[in-house]
Amino acid sequence: MADTDLPPRLTRLSFHGPLSEERAARLVARLAGREPATVLDIGCGWGELMLRLLEAAPGAKGVGIDLNGEDLARGRRNAVGRGLLERVRFLEESATGTPHGPADVVLCVGSGQALLGPDGTAPSGGAGEAGTAGTLTATTEALRALRSLVTPGGRVLFGEGFWQRVPTPEELAAMWPGARAGEHLLLADVAEAATAAGFRVEAIETAGESEWEDFESGYLADVEEWLATHGGHSLADSTRERVDRHRASWLRGYRSVLGLAYLTLIPVV
Repeated sequence: MADTDLPPRLTRLSFHGPLSEERAARLVARLAGREPATVLDIGCGWGELMLRLLEAAPGAKGVGIDLNGEDLARGRRNAVGRGLLERVRFLEESATGTPHGPADVVLCVGSGQALLGPDGTAPSGGAGEAGTAGTLTATTEALRALRSLVTPGGRVLFGEGFWQRVPTPEELAAMWPGARAGEHLLLADVAEAATAAGFRVEAIETAGESEWEDFESGYLADVEEWLATHGGHSLADSTRERVDRHRASWLRGYRSVLGLAYLTLIPVV
């Protein structure tokens, strides 16, 4: 089966998350204002935010780490198009115990789990726990790993999911398989985990409803258009089922319940 027969992947998204152009510009300006020389992006995907930061900080070099080769290839193509390839590396490898630090700016947006081992803790941590206590432990472990990856006086941008309110059993049942109330923290708990891990919180922003709508729509748009014109394709039925399940999970489950916070963190010296 030729690749041209398959739906394109995430071409409608600039960022792999609920992040508006306005918020991205504000975050980049805040981080670039410190004139970083090095940038490390954990779970970078195609590294759009890192590339924008490198454009805004012309003296900086960046390293992006991810396990998705397709996303990394997209990042390299984008870097070539912007004349940034000599200043950035996209590496297909695990971020757990990464040697690619410390950096002046560390980006970790929706990728804290990439710093943890299979049991949900950093390599030096103990066994994972169940429930909210385990989630707090894992979040704190990820933040401690980030603390070791940032230079004194640097900044960490930590993007983390949180419950805007505790979901009902009905909402949990409509989310992804196995969704649990203890799977995410409340925003106050995330901020407290950051201070426990050795940071002060410079700024907190949370994705708005329109950012979530733009992201969820863009996430499915390529496949929706493909389904509208490939109804007889051998993969159409399974693809339609997957897309409809994802949309229902959002609209009936985590819409207005799951949030994403962007915390700008200062390491304590």
